[in-house]
Amino acid sequence: MKKSLLVLALVAALPTSALAENWMMRVRAIDIVPDVKSSGLAGLDVSSEVVPEVDFTYFVTPNIGMELILGTARHEVTLNGASLGKLNHLPPTLTVQYHFNPTPTIKPYVGAGVNYTRFYNVDLAPGLSVGKNSFGGALQAGVDIAVTKNGYINLDVKKIWIDTDVKSGGVKLTNLEINPVVWGIGYGFRF
Repeated sequence: MKKSLLVLALVAALPTSALAENWMMRVRAIDIVPDVKSSGLAGLDVSSEVVPEVDFTYFVTPNIGMELILGTARHEVTLNGASLGKLNHLPPTLTVQYHFNPTPTIKPYVGAGVNYTRFYNVDLAPGLSVGKNSFGGALQAGVDIAVTKNGYINLDVKKIWIDTDVKSGGVKLTNLEINPVVWGIGYGFRF
């Protein structure tokens, strides 16, 4: 708590010009399209889902940004088309972005980073479970298109590497690679 108050006090003490337009917040609708692979259990699949996402980007320079991506989804897991149940995942992802030749109206970017995925609310067939944590890489490309002085339409695509072990009675059945491609469209504003 003391550290949080200290950080807030330091931010409050910064001159307004030091914070002006260094941050961007985006709200997106994303389509999570898993690219599923599993070793040893053919026919295992994970559903695609459309969900909201929020992200925050801090611009270190006009060309370099650091983005924290936040979203969660509930997916159905199937085996040869038959439902095995559902699970949620929360994959906060941090990317470092390079914004090419930023102009006032069109700002394309690419990024790379890491994600930590937490699986929760797992409701699979009796005896089935998954590992709770996953770490993996992330790649990103997108563009911000100005519609107002500080408002932007955003188009974004990410590839995120996520995997977990599927177990039955505590015995590993397979490693499930979810590895989704995430398509997004949204609105962002600089502040």
